Amino acid sequence: MTGAKKKKKSMLWGKMHTPQCEDIIQWCRKRLPILDWAPHYNLKENLLPDTVSGIMLAVQQVTQGLAFAVLSSVHPVFGLYGSLFPAIIYAIFGMGRHVATGTFALTSLISANAVERIVPQNIQNLTTQSNTSVLGLSDFEMQRIHVAVAVSFLGGVIQVAMFVLQLGSATFVVTEPVISAMTTGAATHVVTSQVKYLLGMKMPYISGPLGFFYIYAYVFENIKSVRLEALLLSLLSIVVLVLVKELNEQFKKKIKVVLPVDLVLIIAASFACYCTNMENTYGLEVVGRIPQGIPSPRAPPMNILSAVITEAFGVALVGYVASLALAQGSAKKFKYSIDDNQEFLAHGLSNIVSSFFFCIPSAAAMGRTAGLYSTGAKTQENLQQVKIISINNPLVFLNAKKFYTDLMNIIQKENAYNQPFDDTSKCEQNTLLNSLSNGNCN
Repeated sequence: MTGAKKKKKSMLWGKMHTPQCEDIIQWCRKRLPILDWAPHYNLKENLLPDTVSGIMLAVQQVTQGLAFAVLSSVHPVFGLYGSLFPAIIYAIFGMGRHVATGTFALTSLISANAVERIVPQNIQNLTTQSNTSVLGLSDFEMQRIHVAVAVSFLGGVIQVAMFVLQLGSATFVVTEPVISAMTTGAATHVVTSQVKYLLGMKMPYISGPLGFFYIYAYVFENIKSVRLEALLLSLLSIVVLVLVKELNEQFKKKIKVVLPVDLVLIIAASFACYCTNMENTYGLEVVGRIPQGIPSPRAPPMNILSAVITEAFGVALVGYVASLALAQGSAKKFKYSIDDNQEFLAHGLSNIVSSFFFCIPSAAAMGRTAGLYSTGAKTQENLQQVKIISINNPLVFLNAKKFYTDLMNIIQKENAYNQPFDDTSKCEQNTLLNSLSNGNCN
């Protein structure tokens, strides 16, 4: 009897052969898609158009990175960091050849809930305004970004856990109408969150059930506090952006390179602010000093992860669904395959690694992805990702890929998702702030 058992065990071990070199290579190519596409990239046909498209995308990403950082209630420089590191990680692990990864309005707005809840604006005067932190920013700004990176880190961990559990195949229950309805409805929350900046109003952070209506109620109740200078500047910027983008779209076949109106507008507005001293003359808020270079890596604050778990789940799920919709749409159009589960790994690692470099939560963005096509990316089915990185003042520019027009039918607009969350008690809030100050804001 004992001999028969030993013989059976030996047969089982015989079937479980030791992994060979070919097996390891096959596994690496499956989990590191860059090993599959990089050797076959056609430099002669694709490099020039992809480089031009990447430069134009970099211009767009700088403006969006600054804006989405403000949307996430952190210093604008962290939006620039979030434009760089997630794209590099996704290029290595991701399978979406036409997806522009980086800062995203949905994840930024979800992250803002945790930031405003744990480090509210009204405690700014109570924190030390020293510039002794890693980036030379105030302790208040560093407390806020530590909350945002905690959301990013935990959201990435959740995505990697879903990859391990093979939950990518469960995404078939999320249909296109559901995604379109969610994103279209959430677009109103992006506009609403920016109303106070468009009107130049001082407004407390409002969230929770019916927060959308409370914001507009506050605006109408305090309509006399609208700053005319801010309103005129906002309207002028919107008119210029819309007009030039429409002209670019209309004449894109006649011009080789579209006008980067986003960058031109920022340069013009910055020059006007500097010459007229708008901050002191008209009382308009400006971005202020932006630190140069790339920060040294630092671990996210682990002691507040339990306080941001709700927002982390929101970032993990909403960011993944929106990104997967873009990746699947391009894969269907250009007839290549996407591993839904691998996308969990790619976005999860993007958030985890980036959180060590003070990056806000990231995902694929519709506006930038569509912009790749409109700015002249030539490659289609065989395009591989080209990253253009420039460390200048203060850093960044990246990303070249491609896109197609039909994807516009999948998700109409890039927007943000706002979920109501209950406020923590004052005691819990003070405990979290103390833990941030003691261990992570030096």
